[in-house]
This record gives sequence, structure tokens and C-alpha cells, in this order.
Amino acid sequence: MNHMIKLNMENFETHMALGRLYADYAQAVDSGQWDLWPEFFTEQCVYKLIPRENHERGFPLCTLSFTSKGMLKDRVYGIQETLYHDPYYQRHVVGAPVVRKVEAGCIHSEANYAVFRTKLDKASTVFNVGRYIDTIVPTPEGLKFAERLCVYDSEMIPNAIIYPI
Repeated sequence: MNHMIKLNMENFETHMALGRLYADYAQAVDSGQWDLWPEFFTEQCVYKLIPRENHERGFPLCTLSFTSKGMLKDRVYGIQETLYHDPYYQRHVVGAPVVRKVEAGCIHSEANYAVFRTKLDKASTVFNVGRYIDTIVPTPEGLKFAERLCVYDSEMIPNAIIYPI
């Protein structure tokens, strides 16, 4: 099945595929099946978790910064094999993506997100809130992120961010 679509801001198929990408991404990172996460990205991709103030001022400092699918896979290995932390569940609530522009074969879109964290012996709390700023490209496997900036609103991060946002 060919998943290539003609990118167009008015194209219903584009909006449906984009909504599905965002929903599938949230489900994958909430499921704990970490091997799924890198597959949402192109081989040469960018994934950054950056405070809003740094992003708005053009400062390059990020909380997390990965520049290839290989680096995302390395993070998955770290999550599964080397990082020690109290286990927790996370749950994403993601707003509908808004297409800002379509140019040069790329969709530039944004969506608000909230991530809730539940530790096994505690009540759920708001963990991270912000917006995704994405560059998405069509591939034979469907839409993929070429760049995902997770721009979070608060400069305060409780403890550490282990799992993808």
C-alpha cells in the first residue's frame, strides 16, 4: 500500500494523516513500547526538548537534543537498559495539529500538548506542558517527523525527563 499523499493545506487526506501521526505518536510513547518511538522519525531527524524562553530568544540550549534516528535508538537503549529511575506512567493529551504551511514537500505544523505522570504509589500530576513545532515529510511508510521541537512552557522540570515527550 502506497502511503504517499499529495501535501496540500486544504487536502482532507493530509489533515487525516497528520492527525493520525500525532495520535499514533502519543499512543506509542505512552505505551512503554520504546522501540516504536524512533520509527516516527526520518533517518536524519532532529528531536529537541527546549524551554520556551530559550526557543523564543533563539538560544540553542536544550534539555534533550538528538540529531538522528540512531541517537533516538540510543536513547531507547538507555531507557531500557541503563537509566535507573522510579518507574512511572505517562499520558499525553495532544491538541489538534494546526498546519502552518506546506512548502518544499514538508508540512510545518504545531500542536499543544500536556503530559501527565503517574508514579505507582502517587496521584497523577501535570508533568510537562507546551507545544510541538514540527516539520513532517511524506515517506513510503507514511508521514514522518523530520524535526520535532517540544517547546515546554515552564522552566521547572520535576526531577528528570526520562521518556520522550
